[in-house]
Amino acid sequence: MSPKGQQATFTDDASRVFVPKVRNREANPAAGGPRAAVQPIELGSPKPVVPRRRTRLVANPEGIRDDATQAAGGSEMAEGGGDEKASGTTPSVFISCASQDAAVAAALVEALERHGIPCWIAPRDVKPGAQYADAIVRAINEAKAVVLVLSGGAVSSSHVAREVERAASKHKPIIAFRIDSAPLVPALEYFLSESQWIDVVKLGMPAALAKLSEAVGQRSGLTVAAASVAHPKSPRNRILFAAGVAVVAVALAALWADKVWISKRVPASQPVASAAPRSTGAASSTPATEAAFAPPPHSIAVLPFVNMSGDASQEYFSDGLTEELLNSLSRINELQVAARTSAFSFKGKDTDIGTIARKLNVGAVLEGSVRRSAHTVRITAQLINAVTGFHLWSRTYDRNLGDILALQTEIANAVASALKVTLLGDEAAKIEVGGTHNAAAFDAHLRALQAYWKVRNAKESQGVLAGFTEAIRLDPDYAVSYADRSMALVAFATQWAVTASAVPIALDKALADARKAVALAPDLGEGHLALAVVYAPLLREFMHTLEEYERALALAPGNVRVLRDYGAFAVDMGRTDSGLKSIRRAVELDPLNANSYTYLGAALLALRRYEEAIAAYKEALAVGGDPGPAAIGEAYYLLGDLQSARTSCEDNARETVDVQICLALTYDKLGRHADAEAELAKIKATAGDTGAYGYAAIYSQWGHTAKALEWLETALRLRDPSLESLKTEPLLDPLRKEPRFQAIERELKFPT
Repeated sequence: MSPKGQQATFTDDASRVFVPKVRNREANPAAGGPRAAVQPIELGSPKPVVPRRRTRLVANPEGIRDDATQAAGGSEMAEGGGDEKASGTTPSVFISCASQDAAVAAALVEALERHGIPCWIAPRDVKPGAQYADAIVRAINEAKAVVLVLSGGAVSSSHVAREVERAASKHKPIIAFRIDSAPLVPALEYFLSESQWIDVVKLGMPAALAKLSEAVGQRSGLTVAAASVAHPKSPRNRILFAAGVAVVAVALAALWADKVWISKRVPASQPVASAAPRSTGAASSTPATEAAFAPPPHSIAVLPFVNMSGDASQEYFSDGLTEELLNSLSRINELQVAARTSAFSFKGKDTDIGTIARKLNVGAVLEGSVRRSAHTVRITAQLINAVTGFHLWSRTYDRNLGDILALQTEIANAVASALKVTLLGDEAAKIEVGGTHNAAAFDAHLRALQAYWKVRNAKESQGVLAGFTEAIRLDPDYAVSYADRSMALVAFATQWAVTASAVPIALDKALADARKAVALAPDLGEGHLALAVVYAPLLREFMHTLEEYERALALAPGNVRVLRDYGAFAVDMGRTDSGLKSIRRAVELDPLNANSYTYLGAALLALRRYEEAIAAYKEALAVGGDPGPAAIGEAYYLLGDLQSARTSCEDNARETVDVQICLALTYDKLGRHADAEAELAKIKATAGDTGAYGYAAIYSQWGHTAKALEWLETALRLRDPSLESLKTEPLLDPLRKEPRFQAIERELKFPT
């Protein structure tokens, strides 16, 4: 038997056949898909809380140049007193850039001013009290040349377009410093037709920077010799200048590298349809196909951020931050966020944004890169409208590692605003609940999360537990780590514990951790989920379990793990409408995760909708997953298609207990009673009394009512966790009118 598909992925170890049912064993990314034997439970959504501290790294204390502020047509003014001049010094060069290129532009300014060439850049040179638009117009009028940091962001920026048009109208020499390969819109191409271009992609950053310095000196009327008035060319100063340019070149190269991954996915000014690669085998998309794509409003996928640290061992950090940000966004009620497993399925693949959006059915895609140093982190993020292909928002952040949580909240709020989502209440409090102020604890937690997705044996499972324990040691009030360690303990108990005594010990510890998480953070949905997951198998308090699931769902309605687990449990308890609705919602949010369809198939099986269940299980196979070795076979058996049931189970290479149960049931119905008895004997020889619930199901289907009831009573005495399914288990239908069966049902105290 494969009740709800839960035992389907357990190992063959008999001592672990009918241990507590654990849902959401996720696909293992390292293995390229769901594991054949054991898959990890999907953890909750850790939300660290780290100290808030601003770090001023560039001229603009926020590290940006805001399009909305600068395009305000003079309505925005800098703080402080007024001054009619745009700057105190007449600039030789005006720097034009999009907001996400501010760090690159600031580094260019440093390089040019080291060369003795004065620059003007907003907001650094906007005097306090001056209007942005007026200051920009005056600066362009006074400049001898304009340097445009040309990128996909600049192409789609309205304020950059106005600055270029103004410079062209005043016949100012324009030098385009091109840092990516985004195509130009016609208007910008017109204004830049006579400009000098410096292509960083072709030349490389050091050579491009040297060429820029030379070009700016010529276009501004300052020769190298003239520039040396402020920086005399003594041998010592030549050495210092060369060293300074080299330092800036290295810094710019790092900044530019952060930009490269953006242009590889989709041009900023081009629709997704035209950015998609041509298919050599399938028919290309037609305009009608493109028009038919109508994703839900406020829907978004967060793709794995690229690790730009140059150190593969830092992958856990970029992946962990991506997962944290995804979870942050999922806490915003109006957003529909694609789940981790589906979003991460594109990691390392050269898939265009349009294809990703259609597969996940989202209207926007957030992608980015992470560059971590000893004490700081740079995150570059961009939000793309998946229907049009245009950038909605992008920005580069430089922060101290201690400011990670504040940064997560800042990015989440910025994305929500770009998607025109109304933020209600204290979103920061929702995002940060249960987290840590300790950066070292956060790092330990991310390492444990990465290890969790790669667990293949008991030793690795214990290593995950040790990682969460270390995070808790560093911060004893880290509620999220308590919740995740609770989940990991349940996974250990149900998948890796090798002795009968190890199971209740691990579950007891899991219960203690779940209670601690809720005590520390009552509004942490993952804490209530952890309580629910352990309540049912350990305490068999189904009413309290349902209450905890409902509380988790109320606090984390966008969490796919909560949706699936609540849905499966609700169906088990007879709350079929709400349970099925919840699981279908999980399928919508996690369409490339085989578990989503496995849960749906199990729910439909419990509802006696066998053909639909088979279809759902086949969807799990279609996305590269495995609903369990006997799930489809059992569904065929219940449908009455015995030949398909036999074929499905006999063809399975894994002779698990589920397969043996499927064959015992099918062979008996086909009249092969000796073969059926032989399959049952195999199970009893290895499982002993721990297989009581499964034996009851087999004898029930064989028509041996007395034996079936005896084994059910044994399961009740042994507190078999599989009894959770008794109320809706199709294989037990022949027993439902029996008084002894009804007595067992009353004893279990299912919610009414």
